[in-house]
Parts: sequence; C-alpha cells; structure tokens
Amino acid sequence: MELTPQEDVNRRMLRARDEMDRRYAEPLDVSTLAAIAHLSASQFGRVFKEVYGETPHRYLQRRRVERAMTLLRQTDRPVTDVAWDVGFASLGTFSRTFSTIVGCSPSEFRLRHAPVHVPNCFIAAWTRPRDSAPPMPEQTAVSEKRTDPSSL
Repeated sequence: MELTPQEDVNRRMLRARDEMDRRYAEPLDVSTLAAIAHLSASQFGRVFKEVYGETPHRYLQRRRVERAMTLLRQTDRPVTDVAWDVGFASLGTFSRTFSTIVGCSPSEFRLRHAPVHVPNCFIAAWTRPRDSAPPMPEQTAVSEKRTDPSSL
C-alpha cells in the first residue's frame, strides 16, 4: 500500500514525536528530531506545528511538565530534583514553565493534589496540562430520528 504524501509526512512526524516522548528528560535539539523526520530543522518546526498545533519546543515542555505533575503528586522528592528528573536544567525555568502551563507553582500543585489511587492513564487524562485557550462555542446535537411515520 502506497502512502499519500500527507500520510508520509504524518508518519515521519509521529516518529519524531514518539522520540520526544521516549527521551523527554534528555537534552533534545531540533536538528536531531528533524533528522528523524527526514526534514531540515526549519521545515521540521513548521511541519510539526501544522500537524500538532504547537511548536516542538512547546510540546516537549508540556510533556516534561506532565511528567513532573505525576512525580510531584506521587513522590516526596524535592521540587529541584523533579525539575532535573524531567529534563529541566534550571529550577527557575522549570517553575516558570510549570506555572505558565498548569496555573500554579510546583509546590502549590503538590499541596493541592494528594496522591490518587486510580490507574495512571486516568490521572494523565484528567490532569494533562492545557493552555488556557478560549472555550469553543457549544454545539447542540440535533436528532435525526423521525417520530412521524408519514414523514418517511
């Protein structure tokens, strides 16, 4: 089965994103990720944003913060150690990025969120950091079911 050009690009971008997910705690640079996707560094940044709606840097930050949220909730490790464990080289950058994405400092987050005994996949879905974008307008579902047999 031959892939369309868009499917090929999507598959290559998925490989790069999977590598980011696997190695989120390591220093990653755009040229390494671009090579995985077989693109130039500038093309990679543009295409990644088209496919995923955010820059590679922002995606990686969000991934790291997501993991930090889990560590803060489930361990008593110092915030500095958590920052280093998830790939931040500076506590200041970690705290600023965490606060921007989550809406509170790492220490405040830890105080507000006691460990929860449910499967990790549920916790990840419930607490996934999201940018504070304006809410989408609500759409009302319309039933297509007909109750009047004469209208058939």
